Order: sequence, then C-alpha cells, then structure tokens
Amino acid sequence: MGDKTESSVSGKPGMKKNVALLALCQALFNSSTGVVLSVSALVGLALASNKSLATLPQALQWEATAAFSIPLALMMRRFGRRSGFVFGAMMGSLGAIVAAIAIFQGSFELYLIAIIFFGAFTISGQTYRFAAVDVADEKWHSVAISLVVGGGVLAAFVGPEISKWTHDVAGLWLGNETFAKAVEFICGPGFVVNVTTEAGKNPPYQFASTFIILAFIPIFLIFLVCQVGFPPIQEHKFDNTGRPWALVIRQPGYITAVLCAVIGWGVMVLMMAATPLAMVGEFGHTFEDSAFIAQWHMFGMFAPSFFTGSLIKKCGLLNVLLAGLVLSSTAALIGMSGGTMQHFWFANVCVGCGWNFLFVGSTHLLTKMYRPEEKAKAQGINDFLVFQSVAVFSLSAGLLHNNVGWVNICALLLPCVSIVFIAVLYLKFKPGAAPPGVGGRELLNGAKTEKVG
Repeated sequence: MGDKTESSVSGKPGMKKNVALLALCQALFNSSTGVVLSVSALVGLALASNKSLATLPQALQWEATAAFSIPLALMMRRFGRRSGFVFGAMMGSLGAIVAAIAIFQGSFELYLIAIIFFGAFTISGQTYRFAAVDVADEKWHSVAISLVVGGGVLAAFVGPEISKWTHDVAGLWLGNETFAKAVEFICGPGFVVNVTTEAGKNPPYQFASTFIILAFIPIFLIFLVCQVGFPPIQEHKFDNTGRPWALVIRQPGYITAVLCAVIGWGVMVLMMAATPLAMVGEFGHTFEDSAFIAQWHMFGMFAPSFFTGSLIKKCGLLNVLLAGLVLSSTAALIGMSGGTMQHFWFANVCVGCGWNFLFVGSTHLLTKMYRPEEKAKAQGINDFLVFQSVAVFSLSAGLLHNNVGWVNICALLLPCVSIVFIAVLYLKFKPGAAPPGVGGRELLNGAKTEKVG
C-alpha cells in the first residue's frame, strides 16, 4: 500500500486533481466522524448504567485521536500517506460495525472499544491537510490546505441528514427475517430481537442503523484516496533524522502554531458541546433548534476555507491568525450577552469561522517550522498535543455547564484567547521570531534569508 509505484511529482503535475480528491476525502471523513461526535452522547446515555458517563465516549474519541497521532505519523513516514489513510479508513469501518453490535447488545463497554477505533480514523482524517502540502507547489500551500479543509463544508449538510434518515430505522430493519437472523448470528446465541416501541420511548436500537451506514463511507474513501498521486516514498529518504524533537518544538513559531490550534479547537469544541445543553436545559429551546444551530456551526467551520488560503496570501498568515482570535473572542462575547436563537446562531457561526482561520493558519505556520526530515515527528507531536487538549475541553463541557452555566463558560474562554493573542503578536513584532513570509519580519543571515525547513 506504499507510494513507491507512483510517478514523480516534480513540478507537482496533477496538483488540482489531487487537491480536489483530498477535499472530497475530507468531506467524506467529516460527514462520518461528525455524525459519530453528534450521536455519541446520546448513545452513551442509552447504554451507560451511570448516566453521568454519557459524554465519556466523545472524550475517549479525542483521547484515542491523540494516542494514535504519533504512531500514525511514523507509519506514514515509513509506508507513505496512502497506507496511513487506508489504515485509518479500515479502523473507521471496523469501529462503525463494532458500534452497531454494541447497540444491539446494549453494551456500553463494547461501544467504548468501537470509539477507540474511531480515534485512529479521526487522526488519519485530520492529516489530509498535511497531505495537501505534499501534492501542491510551495506557493499554493496555504490555498491547498484551505481548500482541503473546506471540503468539510459538505459535512454540515450530509452528516445531519444521515443521522436524520437512519437513527430510528433499526427496528424496522429487524422486521426483515434475513437481517434479524444476521444480527442474532453476530451478537451471539440468546440475543433476543425486540422491535416493540413503547409510547414516549425512543425507537429500539436507536442509531444502530446509523453506524451500519457509516461502515460503508470509509470503504468509498479508500477508493478515492487510492486515486491521489502522492510523492514517492524514496523522495523522503534522508541522511539523518534532523534536529532533536525538543529543539524543534521550542521554536517560537512552533509553540504559536500549537497554541493557535489548541485554543482554536478548544474554544470551538467547548462551545459546540455546551450549546445543546444550554439551549435545551437552560434556555428552553427545542432539540430541533439545537440541531439547526449545530448545522450552521459546521457551515461556519468549513465554508470560509474557500477563501482562507487567499486571505493568507494577500493579508499575511499572522494577520489571519489574529482575525481568527478576534472571531473567537466575538463568539464568546455574543454568548455572554444572551440566550436567544439569534445569540446562539451568531456565536456558533463566529466560533466556527474563528476555528477555520486558526486551524488553517496554524497548519500553514507549522509546515514552516520543520525541515523535511523532521516532518513526521513535528506533525505527530503537534496533533498529539492538540487532540489531547481537545479531549480535556470536550470532557469539561458538561461539568462546566452543570456548575457555572453557559454565560460563565463563554467568559472563561476569553483569557484563553488572550494568551494566544499575545503569542501571535510576539511572533509578529519580535525580530527573528517568525519564519519568512508569514507576516513577520524575516531573519537575515548576511545577504541571505534563512529559511526554516
């Protein structure tokens, strides 16, 4: 499954086709994992005997994402991007199947195992943005990253529709004798198919059919990723492994890139996870209202990608990062000001757009902070730190909302954003702190400009 048989991409022939394929892969990935993240708490609530553990699956998915980040980066370095993507997609398909079985069996523990498989799938999908750099010319890196991330805008519409169509049809499927026997065979002897629905209760085996459908999406994704022309593995053989990892991550630019990604993700995840709790439990909105806000939140996350890369080229990378921080702060301030539908809509769209600027911008900044031979460890450490932090933010959402409420959650986000704001300003105005070409001042060495990486 390596990339050894691929033709040379010197001059990056097929760049537009490869970026388009990666964007479509990103769209399929986000459609799949977006559904999982949106239903995990509901499945956990149905399966867990201790209802306070309902959000554990969502937090565990981010923990598993962090845990797989460095191993997957090393796998891609050794066997190529394609092999890593195929492995992740296989884990996603397997996770969906195991999750469906867990729901049929009513096993919370088995569902947690399924979520761990999704962690491998999640981190592989987050790597499509780095693959965009591999297949694009250097001057188009920011645009390629932006367009690939922008492929996720499809998830804002496809993901909710998948869960809407499939969340309650498992009971109907079990009315088919062949399907019922297959479920009984997989779930083991003694499994009793129960398709009765009591008044006022959720449909039986809710979301089992959703995961069955999700098992097919990664298979199609494998087919698409095999059409992408990645650089041959032999182009990535080096005489040494580069600088020690501690030296790489101590660079001001690397630290700033990680901070922007951590806070961009953290603020977004915390507001996204707390929004339905606040809307329904605190301000009396309906579940349908919450789903509507979630859909527009995802649209805000991915739609700006169609111009974020161009903004970076025209306005400078650091200025785009600052704009992302301003948007995140604005989202928190809007959230603090009220609990109407308009407040939640504007806050969630703003935090989605802020995430986009910070995520795309930090990714582009990160690619300038390592040499080619340092790519695997630099990207792996970044993703580990980012998604470990996201797990903490995700797990904290329910606890914080129960203890301090929506308005105070939004207020707590402002100091976090302020710290990163200072880091970006330091990179922007401190001579020699920023790498060349990102809106900071270039580091001069005699008559030559020193490049990082």
